[in-house]
Amino acid sequence: MSVAPTTIRVIIPLAIRKRNGRPKIMPPSNPMEANEAAVEAHVLRAVAKAWSWRRKLDAGKASTNLDLAHAEDVSDRYIGRMIKLAYLAPAVLEKLLLQRCPLAVSLKDLTAIADLPWAEQVAAAFGPSEA
Repeated sequence: MSVAPTTIRVIIPLAIRKRNGRPKIMPPSNPMEANEAAVEAHVLRAVAKAWSWRRKLDAGKASTNLDLAHAEDVSDRYIGRMIKLAYLAPAVLEKLLLQRCPLAVSLKDLTAIADLPWAEQVAAAFGPSEA
């Protein structure tokens, strides 16, 4: 009997560029893929930030959302709402980041979808035909 892995590794192919002296997360530019424009860049950035915050909390670099909020110069409520994106189902992340399927909901609604069970998240994020 094998034991299921306890961690999930998500690799998001994003690049960090300096713009006006500040780091900016840029989605990959692959002109070969037609669906790339289907996912808006702000959604990719939000998912990348959420995973970054989650890694900081897991590594002990920050102990609370308030610590992250002070470091990022945003409110702790914003951190609490957006960090939910780091807990999306692997199927949703695959469709969003690898397959570049367009979302049927807004970014705000996507954060609410993260509270649903994983089995229901794909249909809620991409529509019932994608489930």
